[in-house]
Amino acid sequence: MINYQNDFLLKVPSGNLQISDLTLTDISKIDQQVYFSLIIPTYQERDNIKNVVSRLSQVLDEFIPGDYELIIVDDDSPDGTWEVAVSLIPEYPQLRVMRRQHERGLSSAVIRGWQAARGHILGVIDGDLQHPPHVLLQLLDAIQQGADLTVASRHTEGGGVSSWSFVRRFLSRGAQLLGLVILPSVLGRVSDPMSGYFIVRRQCITNVTLNPVGYKILLEVIGRGKVRQISEVGYVFSERKQGESKVTWKQYLDYIHHLVRLRFSTGKLGQFTQSIDFPINRFIRFGLVGLIGVFVDMAILYLLSDPTTLGLPLTRAKIIAGEIAIINNFLWNDAWTFADVVMQQQQWSQRLKRFLKFNFICMAGLVLNVLVLNLVFNFIIHNRYIANLIAIAVATIWNFWVNLKLSWRVTEVK
Repeated sequence: MINYQNDFLLKVPSGNLQISDLTLTDISKIDQQVYFSLIIPTYQERDNIKNVVSRLSQVLDEFIPGDYELIIVDDDSPDGTWEVAVSLIPEYPQLRVMRRQHERGLSSAVIRGWQAARGHILGVIDGDLQHPPHVLLQLLDAIQQGADLTVASRHTEGGGVSSWSFVRRFLSRGAQLLGLVILPSVLGRVSDPMSGYFIVRRQCITNVTLNPVGYKILLEVIGRGKVRQISEVGYVFSERKQGESKVTWKQYLDYIHHLVRLRFSTGKLGQFTQSIDFPINRFIRFGLVGLIGVFVDMAILYLLSDPTTLGLPLTRAKIIAGEIAIINNFLWNDAWTFADVVMQQQQWSQRLKRFLKFNFICMAGLVLNVLVLNLVFNFIIHNRYIANLIAIAVATIWNFWVNLKLSWRVTEVK
C-alpha cells in the first residue's frame, strides 16, 4: 500500500504567510531550484484535475521543459482530489501535491504553495480550466521581457467573459469601481484586480507578510509587494464544464473587507494606524456588522414610523428599531468580530455577560444616536433617513471602542 502522507505529499508550511528568498533556504533545496512554480489551489476538483495537469504540462513542456513544477494545494477535498493528484505523479514528474487538513481558503492555499515552491517565478491558476492554460506562454514571455508581475485580464484587449449573466457582470464591475474609490493606488494599476490568474517574480514578494481575505490574492501582491512594472495579457474567462462554481455573496463581502483593510494597513494611512496601535482589522469587521445592523435598523424604523405603515412617533420607533439592531449585531460580533476571544469564553453565563455589557453600552450609544438624530433632523437636514445614517456613524465609533475595552476581553480563564 502506498504511504501517501510520507512518500508523496509535501509538508504544509506553518507560521506567518511569508515567502522566503531561495538563497536563504537549505542547500538541498537550492540544488533543486526551478525557473517556474505554478500553484493550483483545489477543492472538490476530482473530475477536473487530471485534465488540468495534462494540459498545463503539455504547454510548459514546450516552453520550459523540465524547468518548472506544478503544485496542487488541496484543502482536504471530501471527493479525494488530492488522492487523484498523487496518483498522477509517476506520469508527471514535475507534479507535487500538498494536502491541507487544518487550514482553509484559496488565498492562503496559494501562499502556502509558494512557501514550498522552488521557483524564481511564482504563479497561480484555477483548477477548473476556466483559465486557459495556453495564456501561460504569454504571461511568461512578458516576465522575460522585464515585467515584475503579469496579469491575465478579462478587461483588456483580447479579454472577455463567455456567458456571464447581467447580474454577475454588474457585480464584477461594481466591485472594481468600489475598489478604485477605496484603494486607487492599487486597483488603478491593473484593469482586472479580481483576477486569480497571474505570475510574479519571487523577489517582489519575499520577506513580506501577506494577509489576504477571501479568495483574491492579487490585491495583496500589488498592495504589499515590491512590484514596479506590471504587464497584462487578455484572456476569455470560460464557464466551467465540471463541478460547481464557488463564487458566493460571502466572497464579495470578503473582497470589501480586504479593500478596507489594505487601505488602513498600507501607505501613509497604514503608518498612522500602526503608530496609534489601532485594531483596524477588528474595526473593519465591527463596521461590516454595523452595516448589516443599519439595514435592520432602517427596515424596522420604516415599518414603525412611516406614515404609510404604523406611524409611531419617531423617537419611540427609533428605540425599538435600535434594540432589535443591537441584538442582531451582538450575534454577528460574537461569532465573527471577536471570535478569538469567544473561543476562550464559551460558557452560556459568559455569553450572557457579554450580551448584557454590549446591550448596556449600545443603549448608551442609542441615547447618543437618538440625540444626534433629533439634532440633525430638527436643525440641519430635515430627512429622517439621512439624519439616522449620520447618527449611526457617530454611535458606531462609540460602540466599537467601549465594547473593545469592556465587553470582549479575556478576564475569566481556567
